[in-house]
Amino acid sequence: MTELPPAVQQVFDATNRGDSEAFLDAFTEDGQVDDWGRTFTGRAEIAGWNDRENIGVQAHFEVREARTTGDTTTVTLQVSGNGFNGPGTFEFVLRDDHVARMRIR
Repeated sequence: MTELPPAVQQVFDATNRGDSEAFLDAFTEDGQVDDWGRTFTGRAEIAGWNDRENIGVQAHFEVREARTTGDTTTVTLQVSGNGFNGPGTFEFVLRDDHVARMRIR
């Protein structure tokens, strides 16, 4: 398994700790979350998504596999909490050591 880039690790660690500020700080100012085709852009929209569907529902991520190609890291994980529960795949595109795009599929 590939070691996760620091910004990607920060997303998972912050979520698991329930630390919304650290979660948001992992993203670029114009960062995006694409949650199965629903796109949230910028800190305010990502914060709303986070409150409704991530830390706000006590999501917990357990990484199963990861691979990085260029500036893209794809992570397979197990999600648990009070929202979605089950396997998932997250794709991260990084820019300037921050997450520019997090795509959930």
